[in-house]
Amino acid sequence: MQKICTQCGHAGKPASKVRGALAVELFLWLCFLLPGLIYSVWRGSSRYKACSACGSKDIVPIDSPIGKKIFAEYHSKPTSFTPTTKI
Repeated sequence: MQKICTQCGHAGKPASKVRGALAVELFLWLCFLLPGLIYSVWRGSSRYKACSACGSKDIVPIDSPIGKKIFAEYHSKPTSFTPTTKI
């Protein structure tokens, strides 16, 4: 399903993100078995969808009323072009 970001206006497939840090997870696994296991389970259960361009969690379906409004705001082409520099 196509989503659009309310922060940057990127339209497309959202990315799957995981909370926490891989370095912390590896450190806990190397030092302590139980904290590493708990941290890995927490990280695995904390997946969320985010904008693939900016990483924001504020994404909405592109066919929703808000999504249509944001798409029109970010992706509409200007109707006329007026040059500001005189030759």
